[in-house]
Amino acid sequence: MSDSGTSLETFAQRKLAELDASALRRRLRPTIRSAGALAERDGRTLVSFSCNDYLGLANEPRVIAAAQGATARYGAGAGGSRLVTGNHPLLAALEERLAHHKGKEAALVFGSGYLANLGITPALVGPRDLVLADALSHSCLWAGARVSGAEVVRFRHNDLADLRRLLDRHRPAHKRALILTERVFSMDGDRAPLPEMLALAADFDAWTLVDDAHGLGVVEAGTRAPLEMGTLSKSLGSYGGYVCASRAVIDLLTSRARSFVYTTGLPPASAAAALAALDILEAEPERRPAPAARPPPHRPARVAGSRERGGAGAGRRGGSGARALHGTGGPGISRRRHPSAHRAGRHRPPADRPVGGAYRGAGRRSGGGGAGLALIDGAPSPVRERGRAVGCMKRVEAPSLGLDEPYAASTACARSRASRVTPT
Repeated sequence: MSDSGTSLETFAQRKLAELDASALRRRLRPTIRSAGALAERDGRTLVSFSCNDYLGLANEPRVIAAAQGATARYGAGAGGSRLVTGNHPLLAALEERLAHHKGKEAALVFGSGYLANLGITPALVGPRDLVLADALSHSCLWAGARVSGAEVVRFRHNDLADLRRLLDRHRPAHKRALILTERVFSMDGDRAPLPEMLALAADFDAWTLVDDAHGLGVVEAGTRAPLEMGTLSKSLGSYGGYVCASRAVIDLLTSRARSFVYTTGLPPASAAAALAALDILEAEPERRPAPAARPPPHRPARVAGSRERGGAGAGRRGGSGARALHGTGGPGISRRRHPSAHRAGRHRPPADRPVGGAYRGAGRRSGGGGAGLALIDGAPSPVRERGRAVGCMKRVEAPSLGLDEPYAASTACARSRASRVTPT
């Protein structure tokens, strides 16, 4: 009989070798984030374009003070499930505010956005039901759908005709139906056609869950879905997830969403930080349109189109016209296709699309160790040479980030998700 520890070690080493051979192995690199979209790594100051802190609120003094005050008063942790230790008043206040912000009757806060989507779908549909998910839905939406035991069908990205065709084919044989999509898709920055999708869902008595992780505080105007899910960790700069819906639906999820019932509640500091950030977001509306519409503080990059395939780099502090690298990162532009680019010096590695099926691996250069970080003093020559040789990097004119401006850097970061920078 073989030793189980040895077989486990052999299995792990073999899988790691396979990941290395495909240039798909992920590694963690020590990085310190700070205000103004700055980051420190290996003794160098960088500008991060991989961060989801769209409005720069994670380092906002008022948000930090709220988190510090809550920790001092209530302690560091929640102590257990909210159904066991009791419902903390900060969480009740946060849920009330989120529901009001979304125009819903009630809300429920989860430990993270992933946990929210892992629990919502299985609490609402089961083996006799149907789930239809956009092909580019986030991995956690797919995970929740599969855990539910419902029949899971993928429709083409933002394709209403394909969604109607699949509803026509599959809906009659199922008791309930749930459509999964995102308001703003994280990898491309495009948006779901929600008004038309909700009208189509009504025709087939299908419910709709919208993941608004990347829309809250940035792209919010318009139609609301019956189920509005999101996170506290992006534009609000804190941590956690939530869903807003009717009171009856929230009460049902409180009893049936296993990722809520059987997990520890959100720490007081995270709840207080999110509340403070929501106060700022609502009281200072000029922050909200900034990522999508605000002009850069200096000479802009040449921008064309409406879909982003990678984050642009950044210029020097106080300078203008600095060169930066822009990963085009369209379908097929990945480490699997261009391992030499990945191995050349300090190349920004791509992130697989966070989806659960087709399109996997067709990602922009973001996430993972070293992703989305631009050297302020210019890109290293091995990266420039190799990146251009394989066609996965193009040189662009990037605007100087006026880092003394309150949130110019985070504005530029968010803008890069909604536009494509044309190469010079």
